Amino acid sequence: MSGFKSDFLRTLSERGFIHQISDESGLDTLFQKEIVTGYIGFDPTASSLHVGGLIQIMMLHWMQQTGHRPVALMGGGTGMVGDPSFKDEARQLMTPETIENNIAGIKRCFSQYLTFGDGPKDAIMVNNADWLRDLNYLEFLRDVGRHFSVNRMLSFDSVKQRLDREQSLSFLEFNYMILQAYDFVELHQRFDVKLQMGGSDQWGNIVNGIDLGHRMLDAQFYALTSPLLTTASGAKMGKSMSGAVWLNADLVSPYDFWQYWRNTEDADVERFLKLYTTLPLNEIARLSALGGTEINETKKILATEVTALLHGRKAAEEAKQAAEAFFEKGATTESLPTVDLLKADWEKRSAQVIAFATGLFSSKSEMRRKFAEGAIRINGEIIKDPDTKLPYSEIESETGAFRVQFGKKRIVLVRPV
Repeated sequence: MSGFKSDFLRTLSERGFIHQISDESGLDTLFQKEIVTGYIGFDPTASSLHVGGLIQIMMLHWMQQTGHRPVALMGGGTGMVGDPSFKDEARQLMTPETIENNIAGIKRCFSQYLTFGDGPKDAIMVNNADWLRDLNYLEFLRDVGRHFSVNRMLSFDSVKQRLDREQSLSFLEFNYMILQAYDFVELHQRFDVKLQMGGSDQWGNIVNGIDLGHRMLDAQFYALTSPLLTTASGAKMGKSMSGAVWLNADLVSPYDFWQYWRNTEDADVERFLKLYTTLPLNEIARLSALGGTEINETKKILATEVTALLHGRKAAEEAKQAAEAFFEKGATTESLPTVDLLKADWEKRSAQVIAFATGLFSSKSEMRRKFAEGAIRINGEIIKDPDTKLPYSEIESETGAFRVQFGKKRIVLVRPV
């Protein structure tokens, strides 16, 4: 059991969120005596976050649920530089327009997990471009840059790994950790933020912010990081056979999102129930004790609860019912994900055109390999030749579409328009 006295740290500890804390007793005491404001930064590198970032959103969720104020920081400013942490090469630089569009897409999922408003415990969302974009470079060097030791910055693992591999680390990227540290100071001055949270790969950057807060403001800041998660088999969280598992419904449907969690490995079920659902711990313990075929029912509960948090209870139940109807009763329902295929493409009528339209494959070469392996079924039949012609008469009468199945549990209907 956790030795923490504050509700927030005890909850995070019992559910497996904590990797490191800069000052455990100090932060525990702070959470007991006042409403604490803490933040997590999110890089706008795409128009949606994926499952790998869900643990951070859940940390903000529990912060609010235990009576404190979470801040979601959008990296509109730092996104123009790019976080070099543990990357083999520099990220592609994005235009301000791309960054703004990505932030707009990312914002959509947060309202499902946080309550935003003007109250003392209401969540807030801010963009660091508000203060970074108009910085005076000379003043920034004098007031902020002088507090940083290059020797110390070179010692951070995220930098050392790049240098040890003799891979280029640009001056632009080297500045990222200074900007992130400055965010901490700026957020403290604007919103009384005292805690920064993030993945364990962000520890060095967060500690930089603690040090800068002490030097510039004589203020006490705190760091809390979560473990970087992989599945029991070592796979990276948020990746599936067909690519990233995005949080936005226009990129990954609630049905496919539900299926991702339904396919959780047995060894991960209890851990994921604690991290990604709000079910009580005693209920999680009961579910996790189930063995044999009953673990499949537990996986359905996991999938439904995680999907309900993100997409709403109705969408989660529809996804569950669609999966059960197809896999357990042999039925095809309208809840299965459906894509439309334009008539100009439809007239080609080859299996590969239809299969690629599903979005189940990251590339055409991958799709052709899967055809050759016999991993693709169309209307229940294994198709090995991607050039197979599929006449209009073979459309399923029930759905008015071709039913494309990849593997055991990924099904998309392709309907001509």
